[in-house]
Amino acid sequence: MYLGLDLGTSGVKALLMDGGQNVIGSGHGALEVSRPHSGWSEQDPADWIRATEEAVGELKSKHATELAAVKGIGLSGQMHGATLLDERDQVLRPCILWNDTRSHAEAAKLDADPRFRKITGNIVFPGFTAPKLAWVKNNEPAVFAKVRWVLLPKDYLRLWLTGEHMSEMSDSAGTSWLDVAARKWSPELLATTDLEERQMPGLVEGTEQAGSLRSELASRWGMNASVVVAGGAGDNAASACGMGTVRPGHAFVSLGTSGVLFAANGSYLPNPESAVHTFCHALPNAWHQMGVILSATDSLNWLSEITGKEARGLTDELGEALKTPSGVTFLPYLSGERTPHNDAAIRGAFAGLGHQSSRAVLTQAVVEGVAFAFRDSQQALHQAGTELSRVTAIGGGSRSRYWLKSIATALQIPVDIPADGDFGAAFGAARLGLIAAENADPYEVCAAPATAETIEPDAKLGGAYAHAYERYRALYPAIKGVS
Repeated sequence: MYLGLDLGTSGVKALLMDGGQNVIGSGHGALEVSRPHSGWSEQDPADWIRATEEAVGELKSKHATELAAVKGIGLSGQMHGATLLDERDQVLRPCILWNDTRSHAEAAKLDADPRFRKITGNIVFPGFTAPKLAWVKNNEPAVFAKVRWVLLPKDYLRLWLTGEHMSEMSDSAGTSWLDVAARKWSPELLATTDLEERQMPGLVEGTEQAGSLRSELASRWGMNASVVVAGGAGDNAASACGMGTVRPGHAFVSLGTSGVLFAANGSYLPNPESAVHTFCHALPNAWHQMGVILSATDSLNWLSEITGKEARGLTDELGEALKTPSGVTFLPYLSGERTPHNDAAIRGAFAGLGHQSSRAVLTQAVVEGVAFAFRDSQQALHQAGTELSRVTAIGGGSRSRYWLKSIATALQIPVDIPADGDFGAAFGAARLGLIAAENADPYEVCAAPATAETIEPDAKLGGAYAHAYERYRALYPAIKGVS
């Protein structure tokens, strides 16, 4: 048996699979985000441990015998979070999360240093880890002075699981401190934020061993000794392993809290000017590109809170057949935007509202706005030299057929729905746990699932969607600086 632990923004998922990659069961522990100020987004790392205990405890209550047979654990997690520890591994402050934009001024200053884009292959986004440390130094100097370790969220979980300060390439590529081509920390970039390599965790590939489960936890969870903990991956690279998106030309669209258009690459292909992320993959000698939007299903969740109707109920109101865009446009910039704008200050907007703009019209606009944000990412990937011929859909929002039809029509490429199964980040993490424990071939283990159905673009609405997209594109410069 192999266990995948995925530390997401809204919860921890524990997924158990057997050697044949059949999912045996899963457990969940809920998490909440603290937003004490506008643009801030934080979590207490103690809650990650609590949620992991709950998730594994739920698994144990139903599958204790199978859990006892676990040989390998893989980790996945939300990227970029700054978890700061002192000499005694005590947490110094709440973790600053990936969608926190307080460090936009520090990010702009670091990005103005040409070494960052040259060495990392990426813009220094406000959500990345390095500018967060610069913000802490500027605003919480007493905390900064005590920093002994800077860990990413899943790697703090690893510290609790194994006692090891370790990370891997895919997650570390999102810090702005990694030499992404050479797959190692850059002392030069660390020095610009007054840090040293000794304050960074050790690095392995996601498929390699990065510790063993502590005997105390193994005993509590009913496992044997010597359970291998793999390097794992950042959430998107882990999802790619779960989907089998590991060979050049393969791509997926993730419709989760944030949205990701992900393409696997066999070589390092940076193009930071397009605001595309170019990161290491979880597999050795592989990289990937991503277009990232910060509020995907979060946009629908926001509308759900405003209207008092569940998100699924909102999309159900739209029916089955794709509708012609109504003229109401939604910009999903609720917490800024990454690709293609790299704008932490921009905020969302509705445009074109009228007396006849019903709840369903607003829902349709939100769905289309997120689809058009993916179109922006598709254009950015094109500028970075990557052409997509089709994508596979994952994430909670992919349960909405209407949303997938909208995305297929906006991108003008087919969207594949995988056959029944769980192919997300927790499954990818479990696959990495299997590879590390058994020294298995990564490409054989990370096979793509069968396709249950393909959603083609709506040919009749292609022109209307293209027109609506142009209206969407024109709105960003119109509201920039006044939103």
